[in-house]
Amino acid sequence: MSDGGLDDLFSLAGEPVEEPAEPAVKKRSTPLWILRNALLIVAATVVTVAALRSAGTHVSILLIVAFYTGLRLVLFAVSEVAPPPSPKRRSGFTRGGERTPDSLRAAVRRWERNLDRAHSDPDLYARNVLPVLAELADERLRLRHGITRASDPRRARELLGDPLWAALHDRGRRSAKSSELETYVNALERL
Repeated sequence: MSDGGLDDLFSLAGEPVEEPAEPAVKKRSTPLWILRNALLIVAATVVTVAALRSAGTHVSILLIVAFYTGLRLVLFAVSEVAPPPSPKRRSGFTRGGERTPDSLRAAVRRWERNLDRAHSDPDLYARNVLPVLAELADERLRLRHGITRASDPRRARELLGDPLWAALHDRGRRSAKSSELETYVNALERL
């Protein structure tokens, strides 16, 4: 049985995790790449020269070729420094055609089951729910006020409020009702 800490809340122990397959990287042939770009530059040059000559304008072909070569080099440089494509978002992975939840959803469901069972079993409540509430309270106090329940009990009690303080320090206590748990969560959110 776990101690109900934050590590247990966010861990994936006992849950299968499938890693997505790495996409195969296509290796380009350098001579074919150069030929393709050269043909592209030639085609663009022919179209540009024809359009300019039909308009009665004469521009050096070398200037046009240099322009399109420079343009291709800039486009190549930009494609080389482009960020990698963002990963596809998915709400879950499939296992045998069945959709399985993501880890956060699985953790929330696990804690819903723990809380449901803790209503009828005070020992389970003391083992699983209270330690997590205590960790959350200490973490919120540390992040927002620079203290913990152990370092400054008087100030921590003021900030947490008497109901949550009493729940965290009375280990032999019965299971909390849903309304009491809601009060505790609201006190933690106010911190």
